[in-house]
Amino acid sequence: MTPAPAAPDARAALIAGVGCYAIWGVIPLVFQQMDRLGADAWEIMAHRTAWAVLWALGLVLVLRQWGQVRAALANRRVMGWIVVSTLLIAANWTTYVVAVNSGRTLDASLGYYLNPLLNMAAGAWLFKERLSRLGLMAIGLAGMGVVLQAVALGHLPWISLFLAFSFCAYGIIRKRVEVEAQPGLFLECLLLAGPGLAWILFIESRGAGHFTASPDMTFWLMAAGPITVVPMALFAWAARRMPYSTMGFLQFLAPTMVFVIGVAQGEPFGWLRGISFGFIWAGAAVFAWGALKARRAARAVVAPEPGLLEEPRPPSQRQT
Repeated sequence: MTPAPAAPDARAALIAGVGCYAIWGVIPLVFQQMDRLGADAWEIMAHRTAWAVLWALGLVLVLRQWGQVRAALANRRVMGWIVVSTLLIAANWTTYVVAVNSGRTLDASLGYYLNPLLNMAAGAWLFKERLSRLGLMAIGLAGMGVVLQAVALGHLPWISLFLAFSFCAYGIIRKRVEVEAQPGLFLECLLLAGPGLAWILFIESRGAGHFTASPDMTFWLMAAGPITVVPMALFAWAARRMPYSTMGFLQFLAPTMVFVIGVAQGEPFGWLRGISFGFIWAGAAVFAWGALKARRAARAVVAPEPGLLEEPRPPSQRQT
């Protein structure tokens, strides 16, 4: 039986897990600040990839994973899938920036509430993973929430669905690609950095760029690198040291923070939309409860049975 992690290590994993989701939760404020200073979504994305590749390279070198990068670069099949995952994450990131900078922060929040439930459905469909009754209930509640959201908006919540489906597809591909999280992220940033740097040079040469417009703008555009890479690193580190049930609870922290930001900024939130989010939250709660039950069941299976480690006692001496 695998020993339980030491308390300091478990505490550090919890801090890292909360940290990564907290950063993802406040990222809309960072992008909105860049928008207020004049940068559009394309300039933000260009700087995000250009600076992120440096941070991702630094992590690869610190973790001594450069050998994995070279192995991936030499494998055409792996690089083919990395190209696909790069396109998906670039589309996801760009859509997210556009959403939070155009008054659609609640749509972005909904997308990431749906994502873990969509992952569960994809696992059952693609990987033949068995869905429990709680899992089916969670997906059903989320589906009802999407229907009500469509009624409230007058159309399907395309931004939410695209964010959820694109990140789910990204996760499926990364699950199948034989490369660790940090080398994979570096390769994705490397593929995006070329077009990103080219766009930066182009708009700066035409006087349309904002990198040197003010010290504040320089700082925020450069900050796009660490806010992209650091939470990914914290997530990868925490996920290896934290029970799945705990991660199941924590992953709803970020969209909840994003939801609060959207409401606080006065985005439209009528009663029907509120009910739709209620169904989404109910699905998320059922999902988290199911993850906790699965964790407890797994621990019960590996726990030693009574009588294996001690001599049996007469019935009169056993606890009732």
